Amino acid sequence: MKVIVIGAGLGGLALASGLLRAGIDVAVHERDPSPHVRRQGYRLHLSDMGIDALTSVMAPERRAAFLATAHTPSPRFVRFDHTLAGVEVLEHSGLHLSIDRQTLRESLLPEVAETITYGTRLTGFQVVADRVTARFDDGTTVTGDVLVGADGINSAVRGQYLPHARIVGTGLVQLYGKIPVELAEGMDNVFTAITGPGHRVVGVAPTRDYATCSFGARAEDLPAGLNLMTQDQLRSLVMDLTHGWHPLVRRMISQWYDVFPLELRTSVPIPPWQTTRVTLLGDAAHAMSPAAGAGANLALRDAAALTQALTQALAPVLARGGPLIPALRSYEQEMIDSGFAAVRMSAANGARLLGQDPLPSS
Repeated sequence: MKVIVIGAGLGGLALASGLLRAGIDVAVHERDPSPHVRRQGYRLHLSDMGIDALTSVMAPERRAAFLATAHTPSPRFVRFDHTLAGVEVLEHSGLHLSIDRQTLRESLLPEVAETITYGTRLTGFQVVADRVTARFDDGTTVTGDVLVGADGINSAVRGQYLPHARIVGTGLVQLYGKIPVELAEGMDNVFTAITGPGHRVVGVAPTRDYATCSFGARAEDLPAGLNLMTQDQLRSLVMDLTHGWHPLVRRMISQWYDVFPLELRTSVPIPPWQTTRVTLLGDAAHAMSPAAGAGANLALRDAAALTQALTQALAPVLARGGPLIPALRSYEQEMIDSGFAAVRMSAANGARLLGQDPLPSS
C-alpha cells in the first residue's frame, strides 16, 4: 500500500510517522519550500487525546524526548475581567501539557524527512479504479492507493473533493505573540482569558521558556493592513485598545514580541460524504477557532486513527483490495462526528467569550 499525504503540518507529519512505523509506504508533499517559512503559532495545548495519539505514532524514545520539553500547567481555564478581577474558573480532568508547536514539528520531522517533497503545490487528483494520482504545479505526478488531505484550512484536496464544504470568517482577528514567562506569574493555567469591553480579549498560557500572549478583537474594530505593521506599531495599537486595563496586562503588551495577526475562520459542518480512496484529516476537514483548544489534539487524533485504520486493512488489501473502503469509512465516521462536534463547541465558546459570529446552519 502507498499513501499520498498532502501537507506536512502536525497532522500530516504524525500520520506519516505512524504509517512508516507500521511499514506502509508514504509520500508527503508540502507546498511550502521548507518547514520554517510561515509562522503558525507558538504554544499548543495537548490533552490526553493528543498525548495518546503521539504515543501511538511516535517512536518511544523520540516521544519521551519531546514530552520532556513540555510544561504542565494547572488543569483549569481561568477568566478575569480587564481589572484582573476573577470571573470564571473551569477545572479540567486528565493530563494537560503546554508545548511549543515548532518543537513538536522538529520532533516529528527526523523520522519522516526522507518522505517529504517540499515546494510542490497540489493542482488536482484523479481516482481511477483502485488508484489515486495526484498532480502538482511543477508538472510531476504521484500515484498511490490512498490520498490524504492534511493540507490545512485552505485545503486543495478538500476544494476538489468536497467543493460544497464551506470555510467562513468568525468576525474575529487575533494577534499572536510571546512574552517573558515571568510576566505570566499567577496565570499558570491551561489557558487564562482576560476579557475587556467590546469583546477584546488577552489570552495567556505559559510554556517552559515563554508565555504565549494573544490579543483578539472584532475585525471591524481593527485597522486594515495589520500584516504590514511593524512590531512597534502592533504593540502601540494594542496598548491603545487596552487603555485603562490592569497595569500587569499593559506590562505584558509592552513586552510583547514576535507578534503576527491571523484572521480566525471556521469550517461549517456538513453531512457525511461517500467514502472513497480520498480522505481528510485535521483542519482540512474540521477547522475551528481556538476557543475550544482542540484543533491540534483533533489533528493528532485523526492521524493516529487513520494510521490504525490503514494498518488493520493492510494485509487484506494486499491480498484482495476489499476492506480498504470500509476501514476508511469507519475512520471518517468518527472523524466527522467528533470533529464537527468540536467545531460547534468552539463556535459556542467563541460566541460567549470572544464575540464570534454564530456558526451558519449550512
